[in-house]
Amino acid sequence: MLIYGFQNVLSWVQLVLAVYAAAMLVDAAVRREDAYRAAGKQTKGMWLIFLVLATALLFLLPLMSFLPIIGLIAVIVYTVDVRPAIKGITGGRGPRRGGSSSDGPYGPFNGGR
Repeated sequence: MLIYGFQNVLSWVQLVLAVYAAAMLVDAAVRREDAYRAAGKQTKGMWLIFLVLATALLFLLPLMSFLPIIGLIAVIVYTVDVRPAIKGITGGRGPRRGGSSSDGPYGPFNGGR
């Protein structure tokens, strides 16, 4: 009875971790490619591959096996190292380019002030 309860809790934890990995995958997908290079991290494609594999492993294999733990480590590294560095480069924005409200398609309308 106790083992069944532990497995039930562990399966819920694994589901939450898999959903979080999927959210980090979406976050990595919407970030700009040049921000990864500017932050000095690996390429966007490499992080997408890592996070796709991590998400798939967390959804498909039991958490107490070896591969999902490695996938979870990749998600943690993206969350605490890569994501803050990229947000620092882009100013917290995703794929959109920021700017002033007076900016036009070719630069500022206010004479560069």
